Order: sequence, then C-alpha cells, then structure tokens
Amino acid sequence: MLDHHGFDLWADGYDKSVGVSDEDNTYPFAGYKEILGCIYKAITEKPNPAVLDIGFGTGTLTAKLYENGCEIYGQDFSSRMIELASAKMPDAHLYKGDFSQGLAEPLKRQFYDFIVATYSIHHLRDDQKIVFLRELLDHLKDDGKILIGDVAFGTREELNQCKEESEVEWDDDEFYCVADELRAVFPNLVFQKKTFCSGILMLSR
Repeated sequence: MLDHHGFDLWADGYDKSVGVSDEDNTYPFAGYKEILGCIYKAITEKPNPAVLDIGFGTGTLTAKLYENGCEIYGQDFSSRMIELASAKMPDAHLYKGDFSQGLAEPLKRQFYDFIVATYSIHHLRDDQKIVFLRELLDHLKDDGKILIGDVAFGTREELNQCKEESEVEWDDDEFYCVADELRAVFPNLVFQKKTFCSGILMLSR
C-alpha cells in the first residue's frame, strides 16, 4: 500500500494513470469517469450544497463541484495532492489527515449535505470502514448522503472472481467494499453496480 510519500510521488501522474485504466475498461479504474459523473449529477441537483470529499486526490471531482458553486471541504494525506487541488480550488477548506484515524479536527465541526469518497476508502480495512462510516453519518445533515464510488462488489463471490481474473494486477493491500457485507451493519445501504469491478454505494442517516 502506498503511504503519503508514495502518493506525493504519484500525484502528478495520477490522472493519466487512472485515465488509461478507465479507457481500457480494466481493473481497477474501469468505469471511473461514469462513476464520477453519476456522483457529480447527484450532488449538483441540490443548490449550493456543502460537500466533504474524503481522499480528494488532485481534485478531479471536487474541482468541478467547486466550479458549480458547491462549498468544498476535504481531507487527504498527501501534501502534494493538497497542493495540486488547492491550485484548482483556492477557497476550498482542505486539510491534511490520515482518515484511518478519523476526520481532521476542523472537519468535525461541520455538517454536510454530501460526503463523497471516490477511490479512497479501499485503503481502510473492513472493520475500519465501519467505524469511519459511522463517524461520517454523524456529520450528515438530516437529508444528507454518503456517496462512495470505488472498486466495489455486490458479493464476496464477485470480488473473488475479479481477483482471479485480474491475476498479477490485483492489489492485495487494498480492501474493497462488498455491499452485502456492509449492509449487515448499514441496512439502508444502496449499491449501484457500474462495471465488473466498480460501483457506487449510498448511505443516508
């Protein structure tokens, strides 16, 4: 697994790396643009929402939301990612922090219309995901939603099939969401499958 130094080094080429995988419809970023587009559409249907982006990277999604009038908050553990995103969103509220340890302190003081995590939450083990998602739910406004776009599967069997087919490309240091298993803890979780290896998970209070 990359630490924050690894992501600092990867930051400048990140968008290109993702694009190649998406265009080739290969694991892990098959469906990336479609997923971001769906999340963007869901958020922009609400006027001027407050949006928290967990692991915002170079700001691919949040910069578009920022341009559309959203109030942007974010947390990432890469200084270089924050630098690149800040250049696109000078008035956004961006903080450095390892979300395996929870939210950065300034972000705990706010409530959000949407909390998004695109291709970031897979860095948390399954038990850590549950703890963190519970924390995020506590920071939603009454009609707020958590939107997770990521490598994700409906069942453990689907995950294992993708792992077998991906062979050497599979990253054993990442922990992908399995909707059926998360639904045992969060009964109202909704999963929209987008490709053989990706989808959108939605949670509300």
